[in-house]
Amino acid sequence: MKIPGDLKYTKNDEWVRVEGSVGTIGITDYAQDQLSDIVYVEIIVAEGESVSQGGSCATVESVKAAADVYMPVSGTVSAINDGLADKPETVNTDPFGDAWMVKVELTSPGELDGLMDAAEYESFCQEREH
Repeated sequence: MKIPGDLKYTKNDEWVRVEGSVGTIGITDYAQDQLSDIVYVEIIVAEGESVSQGGSCATVESVKAAADVYMPVSGTVSAINDGLADKPETVNTDPFGDAWMVKVELTSPGELDGLMDAAEYESFCQEREH
């Protein structure tokens, strides 16, 4: 299981990569592995929309289950990854790269302090497997 050290993580298995004042959001390797083969991704927010931490931003469906993707941080949506609708399997093959879902201009950077770092997220995942 991959857990990049430069990201912050939620207990719902989302990640955020912060570059300047922009947060890029997706779901983790652990999440895609639990869901199995992703067959559908729908981004339910639009560019320019204000989103709040904990609000839903996407839906992911696999052969096993469907799951909502929640915002790890608040902000204004600056980009969405339209390509995932045509290639949902990208979430399985590259969850931390090409399978990013939403980019936001952060409005409350302090929210990042409440998220887990890589070591904390790894421990969290291991606890759930027992």
